[in-house]
Amino acid sequence: MAVHWKLVVDCADPLRLTAFWAEALGYEVEDNSVLIERLLGMGAIGDELLTVVDGRKAWTHAAAVRHPEDPVDASTGIGLGRRILFQTVPEPRQGKNRLHMDLHVGPEQREAEVKRLERLGARVLQVVDEPAGSHVTMADPEGNEFCVQ
Repeated sequence: MAVHWKLVVDCADPLRLTAFWAEALGYEVEDNSVLIERLLGMGAIGDELLTVVDGRKAWTHAAAVRHPEDPVDASTGIGLGRRILFQTVPEPRQGKNRLHMDLHVGPEQREAEVKRLERLGARVLQVVDEPAGSHVTMADPEGNEFCVQ
């Protein structure tokens, strides 16, 4: 049986990274406001865990993006398919990523995509041209590396 999974990225600012990656991937930022309102009403959480994003309550310590065509749990706003969760951790990122995403846009779209991602806050780290293929290694706003192929 296949296992349901999500990719979790430790970071300093989950709201900033969800905004970046939602635009970079064409994903949607999850809206957990229904769950948050329910937990507030029960007294299970306090306002110290929350902020307001686009006029709705959101967690300060975690945020996620999801594929727009995948199902969503209406009672929580959590995506039930392709999903990336960004969560706050106290320590800064150290060393090279051991896991990264490759964005496949094709050689004819690569230059335009790299420029678009730079406008969103990414930066180019390296352009690699090899006989087996070429790609651009980039870093998101917190330095997490990814490739554009």
